[in-house]
Amino acid sequence: MKAQIKNKATRRLNIVQGQIRGLIRMVEGEKYCIDIITQSSAIKEALSGVEDLILENHLETHVLHQMKHGEEKKATAEILKIYKLAQKKK
Repeated sequence: MKAQIKNKATRRLNIVQGQIRGLIRMVEGEKYCIDIITQSSAIKEALSGVEDLILENHLETHVLHQMKHGEEKKATAEILKIYKLAQKKK
């Protein structure tokens, strides 16, 4: 994994970890439902950002390597798998 992407992903995941702890406290403290949902939505967005970073890394490293070394079918299959996962989110 590229060091810069690894650092960004790790930093974001640490932030998400703190957000989840805060969300747990909100639920335990029976905070206002809309506030809990808002925080939960922010966590999902943050995780989506991490996914984007990991995908960027994968495309720039593994897929590029596969394409250069005659593994086009494997690269295409992995890209399609990610695309199908993204479609399920909608």
